[in-house]
Amino acid sequence: MRTGLPEFRLGSVLATSFTGTLSERHGEPVERIPTPQRLVDWLAVYGLAVDSCTPAQLELAKELREAIHAAATAAAIREALPAAAVAVINDRSVRGRAAAVLTPEGERRWRLSSPSAVEDALGVIADDAISIIAGERDGKLALCASPTCKAAFFDTSQSRTRKWCDMNTCGNRQKKARFNAKRTAS
Repeated sequence: MRTGLPEFRLGSVLATSFTGTLSERHGEPVERIPTPQRLVDWLAVYGLAVDSCTPAQLELAKELREAIHAAATAAAIREALPAAAVAVINDRSVRGRAAAVLTPEGERRWRLSSPSAVEDALGVIADDAISIIAGERDGKLALCASPTCKAAFFDTSQSRTRKWCDMNTCGNRQKKARFNAKRTAS
């Protein structure tokens, strides 16, 4: 589906993938959920399908996204978590009423309280953020090495030394820049 909007950066960790809906935070920011419908589309990709989203719900989502980014960044650099960010994450978590359900195939899915319950979906994202920031999952929070990105990501590689939030974008750009610099120097 070509919409003229930037493609979603998909990852395997819900909370940090959600923060990736705004990328290049230290360069020219790229907003991947500029409209309520775009948030509906992103949620559907992650199994959190809702029928609709209001502009107010989109603002709640963006506020949660920025709170997760702030808290994950602080956790990655081992600083105190910002109190305001923690409050937003906790608020979205307790307001959500989604339930985990098991499919016949043995997979975990989320059931929202109603088809328009964006708040339930945000609660699932907030819960995921809490589990990674609290250190409950196997992996470590890190920041992208790209000077224009600095996205928080959850590194589950065996060595826990991943440098880039996404090898296909930030990593590739940095490797290409290094290659061109070496070629120019030669």
